[in-house]
Amino acid sequence: MRWATHLCNTALRPAALSLLLGVTSAALGQVSPDAVLNPRLKADEAKYLPQLRSLQQSIAATKFPYPFRLARYANAKPGRRAAFDPNGIEFVYFEGREVLKISGIYQAAFNVNKLSRNERASQTFKDVIAPILQLVGRQIPVNVDCDAIGFEIVYNTRDATNAYDYEGQEVLTAVFDRMDAFSYAKASGNAERQRILNRSDIFVNGEEFGLALGQRAPLNVQALERSVPRQAREGISATRASASPPAPESAAAGPPSVSIAEATPASQSPPTSRDAAQLQAQLQAQLNAILNEDGAKFHLAKSPPPSIGIFGDETVLHLTMSNPLSFERGTTSIYKRAAQSFDLFLAPELKSLWSTLPTGAKYNALEFSVLNRLGAEQAPSETIDYICPLQSIRSFIEDKSTGQDVINRSIVLVNGVRIALNLQLVE
Repeated sequence: MRWATHLCNTALRPAALSLLLGVTSAALGQVSPDAVLNPRLKADEAKYLPQLRSLQQSIAATKFPYPFRLARYANAKPGRRAAFDPNGIEFVYFEGREVLKISGIYQAAFNVNKLSRNERASQTFKDVIAPILQLVGRQIPVNVDCDAIGFEIVYNTRDATNAYDYEGQEVLTAVFDRMDAFSYAKASGNAERQRILNRSDIFVNGEEFGLALGQRAPLNVQALERSVPRQAREGISATRASASPPAPESAAAGPPSVSIAEATPASQSPPTSRDAAQLQAQLQAQLNAILNEDGAKFHLAKSPPPSIGIFGDETVLHLTMSNPLSFERGTTSIYKRAAQSFDLFLAPELKSLWSTLPTGAKYNALEFSVLNRLGAEQAPSETIDYICPLQSIRSFIEDKSTGQDVINRSIVLVNGVRIALNLQLVE
């Protein structure tokens, strides 16, 4: 994966000099601010230098299944000067986001005849990235001044046949939204961890990849949540470019090109995680009041509490709700459960819930995560997300449009996978 640090004005420290002076990589795990020329990256490198050094020392002290060392250019060719640069923690730009990047080389050699690409990547993630995420959660402040936490890990592959024994390399790249990186470290189970992965950017050898933890086959990338923001951005871009007026809500027959939205004006920059954190701080008292005063009434879950987040190019208010309805797995489909969860649970709550939400706030959509219990399960095992533009919700509670109109203008996800939903067809 080509990180922006390879392209922007960052200086390469001569590692040979460090080796001649007898300085070990344990003292050089993070890039010095003096080696960074981009003003913003340089400022953040200096601001968080003590935390970065602490993180580097923690990584150096961690025992991995196979040796791991930080490397600034993990996939540099052996013998090149870049291959000896041990400064593997730095701030970089990646696809328009500022990322705290951690990169290195994992000395494992996976047999390609026994382990699939997904199994190799999954094992590397489990062995290296997951424990480092735990360290990040302890060493780096949650409000660190960046948009994402990223990893670039190189590991070895072996292809042993009767004819030859070939050794190569693969590169696993993972980029987490900042809050997702900290949430992953605290996730209580594999289902929650997989959902975070499904909405994060994962690449193997530069190709987008649907990493499935502990599975032989990867997930279909096109069906994952991470593809939805891109689809939404494409739809929003198309809408901005169009001069024709939008169709009335009641005339919608299927999912429109704008999935979330009252689109952001073309002259306005897309929101960042930092913007969401600032709005969260402004609204925290109101969000606490919603949970404490009306939480039981609206079946709001205490964990995670109401929060502000980013979905695609939109700022959303996220509410998690425990569905009091119970479903049988064998007699209902995901489509029927999604339809009934909306018609029988969420829609009847919208009018009352709307009156409790912060007014005049700068968010564009509501994201409802409805937790469903199937059969006699004690804990929810299915999450249905409805990401709805504010305008469509407002029109619905004013009796100007139907529930199907809301669904047509929203994104519906079941356990992180997007579905199309016709309420009447599956009832």
